[in-house]
Amino acid sequence: MFNRKKRRIEKESKQQQLGNSLITFTNPKSLNAEQFRSLRTNIEFAQVDKQIKSLLVSSSIPAEGKSTVSSNLAYVMAQTEKRVLLVDADLRKPTVHRTFQLNNKQGLTTLLVNPSLKFNEIVQYSREFNLFFLPSGPIPPNPSELLGSGKMKALMDELSNNFDIIIYDAPPVTAVADPQILATRVDGVLFIARHGYTRKEEIREARKALENVNANVIGYVMNRQIMEESHGNYGYYGYTD
Repeated sequence: MFNRKKRRIEKESKQQQLGNSLITFTNPKSLNAEQFRSLRTNIEFAQVDKQIKSLLVSSSIPAEGKSTVSSNLAYVMAQTEKRVLLVDADLRKPTVHRTFQLNNKQGLTTLLVNPSLKFNEIVQYSREFNLFFLPSGPIPPNPSELLGSGKMKALMDELSNNFDIIIYDAPPVTAVADPQILATRVDGVLFIARHGYTRKEEIREARKALENVNANVIGYVMNRQIMEESHGNYGYYGYTD
C-alpha cells in the first residue's frame, strides 16, 4: 500500500511540474470556481478579531493540491480590487511560475541572497490576472536557513506594508521544516487535505507540528470532496480540481 501511494504521489508531482489548474480563470462560472469564491468569503469572515494580511497555504504531504488552492485563491481575491501578492515559498518544488507562465530566473531566493535588491525590482505583475507575483527564483541548497533568516522576516514585514494580501505557497508540513518556520510569521494558515488520499495520522502529525509553533490555523480545505459528502468536520469545504 505504501509503495502504491508513493508511486501515486510521484505521478501527480510530475504532473504538477507542468503547472496547476487555474479553474477560477479558465471556467469562472463552474462549481469549482464558485467554491473558491466561497473560500474567499469564509476567510474574510475569519478576520473578525484580527485582520489577515498574510496567509500561508500548506498540506500534510505532497500532491494534495495546496498550490492549486493558493493560486486560485489568490486570483479570486485579486478580483475584489485588492493588491494581492502570491509568493512561491516552496523553494524545493516550485510551481507558481509554471501555472502563471512567469520568468523564474529571479525571485524570492534572489532577494534573500542579495540584500541590496528591493522587492519591487523582482516582483512581477500580470494585468491579465490583476495579480502580483514573487516566484521562488533559483532553487537554493539551504531553503530552511533562508526562510528562517532575519532577511526573510524583514522582507515579509515589508511586503505586508505594501500589499493588501500576501499568500505564501509553502511545502507540505510533514516533509520539511519550512512551513513551520513561516507559520510563525504570518497572520493565518490554511491547511489543505485531499479527500480519500491523505491518512488521518498524516493530518494529525501535520496539525501537531503547526500547534507546536502556535500557528494560527484559520481553516481547513478538504480538497476533491463532493459537496454532498460534507458533514462539517473541517472549516471549509469544496471540490477543487
